Parts: sequence; C-alpha cells; structure tokens
Amino acid sequence: MKSTVEQLSPTRVRLSVEVPFDELAPDFDRAYETLAQQVNIPGFRKGKAPAKLIEARVGRDAVLSQVINDALPGKYSQAVLDSEIKALGQPEIDIDKLEYGETFSFKAEVDVRPEITLPAYSDIEVEVPSLEVTDADVDEQVEGLRARFGTLKGVERAVQEGDFITIDLSATVDGEDVEDAKTSGLSHEVGSGNLIDGLDEAVVGLEAGGSKTFPTTLVAGEHAGKEAEVTVTVGSVKERELPELDDDFAQLASEFDTVDELREDLRGNVEQNKRLGQAADIRDAVLEKLLESVEVPLPEAVVKEQADSNVHDVLHQVGHNEELLETALKAQGTTREEFETQARESAEKQVKVQLLLDAIADAQDVQVDQQELQEHILFQSQRYGMQPQEFIQQVQQAGQLPALFQEVRRGKGLADVVQEVKVVDTDGNTVDTKALFDREDEDEADEAPAEAAADASTDEADEK
Repeated sequence: MKSTVEQLSPTRVRLSVEVPFDELAPDFDRAYETLAQQVNIPGFRKGKAPAKLIEARVGRDAVLSQVINDALPGKYSQAVLDSEIKALGQPEIDIDKLEYGETFSFKAEVDVRPEITLPAYSDIEVEVPSLEVTDADVDEQVEGLRARFGTLKGVERAVQEGDFITIDLSATVDGEDVEDAKTSGLSHEVGSGNLIDGLDEAVVGLEAGGSKTFPTTLVAGEHAGKEAEVTVTVGSVKERELPELDDDFAQLASEFDTVDELREDLRGNVEQNKRLGQAADIRDAVLEKLLESVEVPLPEAVVKEQADSNVHDVLHQVGHNEELLETALKAQGTTREEFETQARESAEKQVKVQLLLDAIADAQDVQVDQQELQEHILFQSQRYGMQPQEFIQQVQQAGQLPALFQEVRRGKGLADVVQEVKVVDTDGNTVDTKALFDREDEDEADEAPAEAAADASTDEADEK
C-alpha cells in the first residue's frame, strides 16, 4: 500500500491511497467466512461452503463491497500512520477505483493539527494578585468552625438574615397553580440564596405562621423562564447558637489545646489555599498570554463539532425541549441566534486551547505514566462525586480514556511552561513558580496546580 499527502490548508489534508489487490486477500478470507455463516447452499453445512460457490450465490460485486467496507477503516488508519499526519475528527472518504482484481484506490480528506510556532517562554511576563493572609481571613475560618459546632434553638421573633426556617411554598403562573412548585416543610437558611430569587427578602420580618407573596422567575420545571407569583409561609424560626471561642472549644473542634494553636493552624490552611489559588491564577494568566501571542489556525470541522456539542449539552439540561430553551433564553434577555453565536465562540476558544496545549506537550516531549493517569482519574471522580471504579467504567464505555490521558499530558506541559515564565504579584514581588509547579515535589501543594492545569482542558474539544 502506498499513500501521498496533499496539504489543502494549514488544518486540512487530502490522502491519496492505493492498495494492491493482493493485499486484500486476508479481508477476502474474513468476508467468505462471514458469508458462509449467512448463506444456505444445498449440500454444505453452514460455514463450510467453498468461496467460489459463495461468490456465485451472492455475486462477486457483493463480496468485493463487503471486503472494501471492512478493510477501509484499517487502510485509512494505516495511511494516517504511514504519512505521520495528526488527524482530527472523521475523514471524508471517496473511492476512486473499485474493480475486482485491480488496485483499489481512495482519497480521504481530514482535518489535522496545524503547525504552531511557540514563543520563547522566558519572554512571557504575567502579573497575579499577591498572596496575603490577614487576621480577617483567619477570623472567617474560625467563625466557620464555630458554625459547624453550633446548635439551633427556636426563637419567638421575626425572621432575620442567618436564621434557619421551615417554609411552605406555592406558585401560580397567569393565575394557574403550578403543581411542581408546591412544597411544605422545606428547610432554608435565610440569606444563603439557595432557592429562588426574592425569597430571602420576602421572609425577613415575617414571624412563624406569617405569609407573603412575591414575584419571581421560575428556573426549573414546565414553566421555567416564566414570571410567577410565589407565596411563602414560615413554619418555624431558629437561630444558630455558637460555642464560646475558648480553649475548651479548641480541644473539641481540633487536636489543639489552645485557641492560639488552633488559629495558627487555620492560618496555615488559609495560606495553603491562597497559594493554590495563586497557582491557578498564574496558570490562567499564562494560558491567556499564550492565546494572545500565538497564532493557532482552527480546523473548521472540529470547531463545528465542538460548537454543536456545546449546544447539545445545554439542550440536554432542559430535556431536549426546544420550546423550554427558547423560553429560558428569553428570560435571560438573549436570542437563539446569540446563544448559538456564543456557543461557536466558546468552541473556537476550546479548540484553540486544546491545539495550543498539544503543541506545547509535543515540544516538551511530555510523557504520562500510569500513576499520573490514575491520580487524574481519582481527581475527576471526586469532582463528579463518583466512586473511581464507577467513573472509570463510564469513561471506558464512552471511549473517553484517551481524552483523559490528553488532559494529563496538556496539564503537565502547561505546568512546565509556567516554570519558565516571569511572574510578579501586584506588590511587585517575583513569584517562585518552581515551588508551585515543580512535579518532582511530592507534597499536595505542588500536585494540585498540575491537576488544575490538566483540568483546564477537561471541557475542551475532544480529538477523535
């Protein structure tokens, strides 16, 4: 078999492939074996009829067509490997010549990863927020810990922000009751904003047994996106009673004996979290700088596939109900055309990020070992709230294991780049990126940024 490549554009090629007829012999053997199980020929058991009789019964052209259909994917894949192109997506294949006993030829047009010229990373400079831990940050952690150990007690007064209440809800749209909006005995923390717009403002000032009706826009169910009149009735009112902040509390809530020791430990936790946050800021800033400075030709078919996927994901969230989507878009003040334009723009950036990170990983010759892949799978399973084995099973069934591998590879490549750029904080201090992104360091603080970098491409377009 021989193949040639014609460059049609920076992101698309045409493969011309010729396959000598004798190379199809194994494919003919498999085709005859398959047909022998399907064709009944008098005097022969199923699977035992000779090829010549099978050919006479079904026709030579039918046999040839089955052989070509079975052989074509493998011949195309072999041509891609032989030509060393980096194919993206599905090819468009045209058969040039198909005659029994003659050389079989076909052409395949397919999008490919473009050649990308990368800058000198040492010339890149980004600025990120400075890392500062204040007493107020520590106080916030202390109050959060006290809240975890707090107790709720009933009060006989009007509802205030921060209270815990039980409520009954009902709603009407155009005067008609909305059945799926009815609920009773629902627990709610006032001020959390976890339920529907306008609820927290409506209940403040009500006492147990009090009701109020307020307007809002429904966000789920059959009437999602429509204006509704919601009535809320307060059942009970409780406030959280916090424990005293003393050494007894420190011993109850931690392994420390004193409040001072507890606060010092919490300060370390805050610093750790801010350090990881700064690492994410650096990663994002470097990636944006690269996107601004590097020209990345975009394969149209891949962008379209990703844009279609973005639209499909949103449709899936509303049960593929086009009317419901239109209503929701209208409630957001946008049109279907604007929505699809945004999906296209998002897809272009997703594909650009993916191609850029792949080029970086290639240039850095990034390798991914089994342990790194397993760690990323664990990271993603936790992100989706699934058991690792269940997550792996779903990934394998969807054929997405190679995509996870690519995520890790891209993340490692970006982490390598970050270590070479100049990073300063808003106070003018140089940030030591090696301490944040050096993969040789085993502690959790240095592993997390690499995971975050890998996660940057989780929602990008998948290479097929």
